[in-house]
Amino acid sequence: MLRFGVLLLVVAATAVPPVTKSRDEIEAFRSFLESGKTDSGFRIQDRQAANPHAKVWENSGKYQGDILLDEVQVQGMLEAFASGRNAYIWPNTKWPDNVVVYEFAQGHFTQAAQNAILNGMAAIERNSCVRFRLRTNNDRNYVRITNYNDGCYAHVGYWSTRGIHILNLTWPSCSLHTTIVHEWLHSLGFVHMQSTHNRDDYVRIMWENIWPGMEYNFDKYATNIVNNMGLPYEYASSMHYGGYGFSINGRPAMVALYDWHGLMGQQDYVTYWDYLRVRRHYDCPGAWSEQLQGETQEPSAEPLAQEA
Repeated sequence: MLRFGVLLLVVAATAVPPVTKSRDEIEAFRSFLESGKTDSGFRIQDRQAANPHAKVWENSGKYQGDILLDEVQVQGMLEAFASGRNAYIWPNTKWPDNVVVYEFAQGHFTQAAQNAILNGMAAIERNSCVRFRLRTNNDRNYVRITNYNDGCYAHVGYWSTRGIHILNLTWPSCSLHTTIVHEWLHSLGFVHMQSTHNRDDYVRIMWENIWPGMEYNFDKYATNIVNNMGLPYEYASSMHYGGYGFSINGRPAMVALYDWHGLMGQQDYVTYWDYLRVRRHYDCPGAWSEQLQGETQEPSAEPLAQEA
C-alpha cells in the first residue's frame, strides 16, 4: 500500500518533448486511459462473470482496475508516454489537517449499506490519526460516495482543484469490509502494492497471460513517485493485486517469487502494515518510531526456482 501522489500528472517541462512513441502506440494508450474515465456500460457483475478469479476492484474497468482518472491526468499521462520519459509531478496527496470530508450521494444507499461504509471509515480512524466529517455547504473539496453499477473505484488522494472526489461502491458487490477500506485508502493517497519500484524483486508479471491492451495496469513507479514508508514489500497487503487480475486465459497474471504461504492480495483483513503506512503518510504521532509488530508474515529468504 504505497503513498502515491494524486494522479495530477502535470508535465514537468514547459517545452514539448520529442515524440518517441508511434502514433498507433499513443492512440492505443489514449483509448486505454479514456475507457477508465467514464462508465463503459458494463456492470461489475458481468466482469466478475467473465473473470471470476479476479478481485472485484480489479474488474472495475478503471485505470489499474479501480483508479478513477480526470481529464488533466489523462492528458499528462499521454504527453509523458509520447515522450518516453517519466515527466509527472505528483503533488501532496494528504487531506488538509488529516480530515477527509465526505457525503453520501442522495438516494444511493440504504441505511444498512451506509452503516457498513461508516464502519470501514471508523476502522481507519481507530488505526490512524485520520478523521472523517460530513460535508457542509462551505466545503468545496469532498468525497462523494456513490453506488453506480460499474464497480469499486476511487480518485487517488486529495487534489485541491478537483472539487468532488468520487468513491464508488456498487452494492452489494463492493460491500466486503476490506474492499471498502481498500477504496478509502486510495482516497487517502495510496495505490496498489505491486506498483512500487521494487516489485520485480517480489513478483513476476506473466505478460503472456494478460489481456492485450491491459498491460498498462501493471505499470510500476520510481522512487520519486512512490514511497514505501520504510516498510517491507507485503504480499498480504489489502492493497495488493491477486494473481488473476486482467488474465485472458484463467492462468495467473502475476506470481510471487518467494515462498508465500498466505493468499497474495487477500481480502480477509486490512493488515497492520497497511494501517502503519497510513499513520506514517499522515505523520500520526509516534508512527515513525513505532516498533514493527510481527503479525504480517514476510516471504521466506529463498526465492522460488525460476522457469527457464
